[in-house]
Amino acid sequence: MLFPLYHVKAHEPTESDFTTREMGSYKEHLNATSTFSTLLTHLKSEGAENKLTSPVTLVLSNLSNMLQLKALELLFFWFCLLTVSGITPGHMDTNGSGDVRVVVKEGSDAILPCSLSTKENAEEKLFDWKKDGRKEIFFYDGGLHYNNGRIGQDQQFKGRVSHFQDELKYGNASIIIRNTKVTDRGDYTCDFPRLQPRQIFNIQLVVGAAAEPSITIVDVTEFGVLLQCEVRGAFPKPTVEWQDSAGNKLPAEEPQVSEREGHFYITLQTTVTKTKTNQFHCVVQQDDIGHMISNNITLPEKLFEDTYSKGVVAGLFGGFSLGALTVGAVLVLLVATKIITVLCNKGAAKQKNRKKNKRVEESNLQAPLGSRPQENGFCRAHSEEV
Repeated sequence: MLFPLYHVKAHEPTESDFTTREMGSYKEHLNATSTFSTLLTHLKSEGAENKLTSPVTLVLSNLSNMLQLKALELLFFWFCLLTVSGITPGHMDTNGSGDVRVVVKEGSDAILPCSLSTKENAEEKLFDWKKDGRKEIFFYDGGLHYNNGRIGQDQQFKGRVSHFQDELKYGNASIIIRNTKVTDRGDYTCDFPRLQPRQIFNIQLVVGAAAEPSITIVDVTEFGVLLQCEVRGAFPKPTVEWQDSAGNKLPAEEPQVSEREGHFYITLQTTVTKTKTNQFHCVVQQDDIGHMISNNITLPEKLFEDTYSKGVVAGLFGGFSLGALTVGAVLVLLVATKIITVLCNKGAAKQKNRKKNKRVEESNLQAPLGSRPQENGFCRAHSEEV
């Protein structure tokens, strides 16, 4: 898609659209055409066409047609001039103050218009072009300017700005900036400080940059195909979105945006599933300059078969994993139960033995001396001998 340098709105040209010379020629042809047309109409209404010889009628008709064609040629020339300059016919007054807005693509040339309302000769005048009120763009004073020895031009514009010498005698002080850059965007003024009254013209230059978005396939998962759209070096900052073949907006992840040297770099990803066409669009819009560009990709059926296979494998693996985890949990539970049971049995046995020993000791203490266990008697006898 081509980058729009202007918006065309058909309208009758006015004097502000032409230099004095061009407007004079245009009006002369229109007046002449109108006169001949009126003459032919009058002659026909009076029945005079029968009184004229055929050659005379033919000459008048041909001459009228030629004049009309010439007027159309001038109109076409005017249209082409505006096309090259990037001026927006029908949108010259964008804010009600008469300011001009010029829109061009980065790398192309921009003509900034400036013409005296009186159309008087400007060859001996002084006019000064500035950007944003401070940067010196082009200074002209009676023939001396930045391109023939005068110093003071801003470094950013050296060797890229020139005027139209042959148009000065018609009051045209327009300039052309070649090989425009995004950094050239801004507000320009064309000032005639010595005129009475002083005349200042305001021009807004918009330099747009919009590379065609690139699309890549990032991954194929059980959820679908992951697509990525990249926009590099755009200005002004665009909006980027994914659409299906019917133009419906698709859900996408949060865009990744970065800015370098006045240009924007944007990455946007989305996961798509199978559709009737399998065609998807990445659309880039820059509303500030009325620009839109897009790219598309058509995915083969096999990719979506792969997503199905991955989904099945993932399901089987997930089911197997879940089953294994369940069996493992049961085994752990059984082992833990067994350990707990063994510990409980050991504890019970120990407690039983302690109770049994206690009963034995108590019975020994209560029994007569001769009936006590042998070891006790032996111990007692040994003590008596000593």
